[in-house]
Amino acid sequence: MNKRKVLVEKYSTDWKKKFDEEAILLQKIFGLEIQMIHHIGSTSVNGLSAKPIIDMMPVVRDITKIDAYNEAMIAIGYEPKGENGLSGRRYFQKGGDNRTHHVHIYELGNREIERHLAFRDFLRVHPVIAKKYGDLKKALAEKFPYDIDAYINGKENLAKEIEQQAIKWYKGTEKKSI
Repeated sequence: MNKRKVLVEKYSTDWKKKFDEEAILLQKIFGLEIQMIHHIGSTSVNGLSAKPIIDMMPVVRDITKIDAYNEAMIAIGYEPKGENGLSGRRYFQKGGDNRTHHVHIYELGNREIERHLAFRDFLRVHPVIAKKYGDLKKALAEKFPYDIDAYINGKENLAKEIEQQAIKWYKGTEKKSI
């Protein structure tokens, strides 16, 4: 248990604006190192209930250069977490116990990029599945308001199921568009 409350809210159009504003700050810090910045996670899916934390995925040229930007990230309120359990990633959190943003940085070509984009895009075009996922998250947040681990564990099976469907779907749509 921790003191951080698990809060799942109805979709907000402010989330896109918050992403756009933060993307400008990140672009200023990382400059040409950033190839693109994607809005990922539940806040990037129109209509999906989510924890009001903006997940961002900058894609960079060279992941080994990112640690040199830790001080600049600290200066705008981020806590650098290194790989934080995922090899090849750099992870930053903003907002302490009242988190506002998570930044997941990957190097161009990392397989995690496709996984995140597939999940997001799949939910964007499958609103029934997105609603099921959002409803589960709301129920878990109500059941475990101060137990983030129970919340995460409670949605894990459905998230993995959606992710598997999403990756198959994503690869299928990618081939069709070539």
